Amino acid sequence: MRLYLPSTSMLEAFDAAARTGNFTAAARELSLTQGAVSKQVIALEDQLGTKLFERRRHALVLTETGQVYAQDVRKALDMILAASLRIMTDPGGGQFDLAVLPTFGSRWLIPRLPGFLKAHPGVTVNFVTRLKPFDFRNDSLHAAIHYGLPDWPNAECTYLMGEEIVPICSPAFRDEHGVTSCESLAAAPFLHISTRPDAWKNWFLEQDVDMEEHRGMVVEDFLTAVQAAMVGMGAVLLPKFLIERELGSGELVIPVDRTYNSKFGYYLVVPHDKTTYAPTIAFREWLLETVSTGT
Repeated sequence: MRLYLPSTSMLEAFDAAARTGNFTAAARELSLTQGAVSKQVIALEDQLGTKLFERRRHALVLTETGQVYAQDVRKALDMILAASLRIMTDPGGGQFDLAVLPTFGSRWLIPRLPGFLKAHPGVTVNFVTRLKPFDFRNDSLHAAIHYGLPDWPNAECTYLMGEEIVPICSPAFRDEHGVTSCESLAAAPFLHISTRPDAWKNWFLEQDVDMEEHRGMVVEDFLTAVQAAMVGMGAVLLPKFLIERELGSGELVIPVDRTYNSKFGYYLVVPHDKTTYAPTIAFREWLLETVSTGT
């Protein structure tokens, strides 16, 4: 690669000479001697195996090849300059690719993310939604927010928070089915979320109430479950912090105020080879502070 990659000093000398039209002005701009700039340009031409300038008495004229190369070099130097300025003004800058659970992302993370971006303006966050664990070796991601246990292979798991899981339904559903107790809820139609197939079973075990297993409709994700519950299709178990909007508006209610705290939690999962990446470190610190302060 070094055979085809000229030094920065060569490229800067060529760029200055191409813009100013002579070695004297280029030398003045770069705080070098005219001879030093000339030597850098000659070395660049030798490395590339082609002439970039036609030397005339008092001026340099770019060849056709030199004109094209000058445009490309100028763009490359501008990109390097912009990247360097971003790092100097925000050492934690860079691209951060995050896999996130859809509802957690839309309901909890996105409303709070402007605070992170304001503190780290040089970081660009890209989202990929994932419902289930995956192999970091097959995905170019810097981190994931995962619900479950801290058992992700080849990765570092940082605990963020647990869940207070509650039964919810529409007010009309509660009244129609007379749901006032765990026993009456056990007789009502259920909504099951495919990623949490044992949620109702575990909740009723916690309440010491029998239920008919797997009765009711199965939906794939939280948002679909929320919509189905709002139109009276069944009762569903959901984390309370993700449905505060609907509970506040009265579109959904907690018919039986019994909670369940599972052994699972939300974790920031980072592959071992990304743990020292500056945006990853900044994002982890911001997440932990946000969770601890409840903001």
